[in-house]
Amino acid sequence: MAAAWVRLCALVLIGVTSGAALAKDTPPTAIVVGGGLAGLTAAYELQSKGWQVTLLEAKSGMGGRSGLATSEWIGNGKAQPVLNQYIDRFKLETLPAPEFVRTPGYLIDGEYFSAAELTTKQPATAEALKRYEKTLDDLARSIDDPLTPQANSTLFALDQINVSSWLDKLQLPSTARQLINQQIRTRYDEPSRLSLLYFAQQTRVYRGVSDRDLRAARLPGGSPVLAQAFVKQLKTIKTSSPVTAIVQSKDGVTVKVGSVGYQADYLVMAVPLRALGKIQMTPGLDSQHLAALKGTNYGWRDQLMLKFKQPVWESRARMSGEIFSNTGLGMLWIEPALKGGANVVINLSGDNARLLQAFGDKQMVDQVLIRLHAFYPQARGAFTGYEVKRYSTDAGTGGAYLAYGPGQISKYWRLWERPVQRIAFAGEHTDALYPGTLEGALRSGQRAAGQVQDLAAGKSFDPAKAAPIAAAAAAGAVAAKDKGGFFSNLFGGSSKTDKQDQASAKAEPVTAKETDQVKKPGFFSRLFGGGDKPEVKAAPIAKAEEVAPVAAPAPVAAPVTPAPAAKEAAVKPAASKAAPAKHAPAHKPAAKPVAKSEAAKKAAAKPAPVKKPVANTQAKAS
Repeated sequence: MAAAWVRLCALVLIGVTSGAALAKDTPPTAIVVGGGLAGLTAAYELQSKGWQVTLLEAKSGMGGRSGLATSEWIGNGKAQPVLNQYIDRFKLETLPAPEFVRTPGYLIDGEYFSAAELTTKQPATAEALKRYEKTLDDLARSIDDPLTPQANSTLFALDQINVSSWLDKLQLPSTARQLINQQIRTRYDEPSRLSLLYFAQQTRVYRGVSDRDLRAARLPGGSPVLAQAFVKQLKTIKTSSPVTAIVQSKDGVTVKVGSVGYQADYLVMAVPLRALGKIQMTPGLDSQHLAALKGTNYGWRDQLMLKFKQPVWESRARMSGEIFSNTGLGMLWIEPALKGGANVVINLSGDNARLLQAFGDKQMVDQVLIRLHAFYPQARGAFTGYEVKRYSTDAGTGGAYLAYGPGQISKYWRLWERPVQRIAFAGEHTDALYPGTLEGALRSGQRAAGQVQDLAAGKSFDPAKAAPIAAAAAAGAVAAKDKGGFFSNLFGGSSKTDKQDQASAKAEPVTAKETDQVKKPGFFSRLFGGGDKPEVKAAPIAKAEEVAPVAAPAPVAAPVTPAPAAKEAAVKPAASKAAPAKHAPAHKPAAKPVAKSEAAKKAAAKPAPVKKPVANTQAKAS
């Protein structure tokens, strides 16, 4: 009897030990929602730490907000350290950037100017740009720590002012104001929709990093090439899988894709805020998070690429990289096509993009070609096609990249950096230093992966708390602007920012050269007409209904309803060419994304974080 009892105890002990060992050998599981570069990074980092990861992407292809360029300018290790680490790890090919594309150029009344040429040929405009950059740099320098830009009441008051009102007070000459407006709306959003505190904070982040650092190399194929490098490393990816609901419990997370459910221990949410707003969450988000979903501003951007068998424009403007014009169009980017010929990439940004909502892609292209054909009949014969990316009407993005509006830093600053129970958040909009860029997307994916591991190890995170709302700073109301017709705003007319602007514009001396430009407009002047129109006070844009989950890699999750868990045979790349990063972003691209103003290049009195978004809008976050 005693011997039988001993045998029974031994069997029980063996069973308990075996069960514990089995539980210990079972890897933790995670689901990543969203197949942009933030989600791909989070999935890759978790999988490399032994996690079983399932990536769920709403669209048919991976890569998120990729743009239309055939390649993408990227920064060096000083400007974009995380991006360069992954490029080296995946052994991606890059090409050194030619020197003449490493600083922005300008198109004034159709004539191209380098920064050096602007100083000698348009001295009044060049001096006004320097004055603006110096004033902006002084403002940025007042922020000691870009991670806490609202550190005192004086800085906090800047969040109540929009950038356009601040520019009005500088009384800039007309041409300089037009160029500055284009830079700001291309990299962020319309100046009237942008918080002055956010603008100063981003400038502070990029102090000490030159434009040359931002365009150190070319990444052939752009951000989709980097996205596919991540895809090749991941084991379980499910595309065309829009998430409709998420249920959290004390034991794990259940994610619904239609009638199919996936279960995991933790989740990384790597989709834009508009897409997140369309997902039903149980328990629901608190009031502050819900308000941020609807109330956080996104910059609006559409990209149009015209393809030609050979260039039909002035050769000096070809391959000059980022070009800001004084027309109402936006930033232009001219580059060779991969298989010969040449492309013109046009970024319609801010209110220009908003005005295009009701127009179809072909309508937009036709309007550009009509103007082109009127002066260059050979253009029709050289034209071979077009591609269009419309972030502004994409329900999954509801814009392009994060661009805090007045009062929004006071309410939502760094809100999405903290996990909510078992969910960590990623995406360019969750990175405080590099929003709208490839660097920010990659950094956010790394952070979210680390937070999920911390949660699994038992670490708790303090709930997000609303920042105290600063007292509204005194700011004069901006004079109402004449909206004008659609094409008048888009392609023609002069920029009448305010009465002071007009007066200063009249006072600006007109050289013989400038007079000659008016008589003999260049290609882009003839194509797109006159100067920048006033900023249009459009209705609020962020609508919760404009969103569907954006692509993101998904870890291996066990489907509640039987569903194939193996990786899909061929994961399609992003629908179009390489990005903001803004590009994709981009934002600004790769990276909204996008080069910062020269003010960002000046050396800081104190060491500043070496972070600056990629100089072109195609470099925005994907």
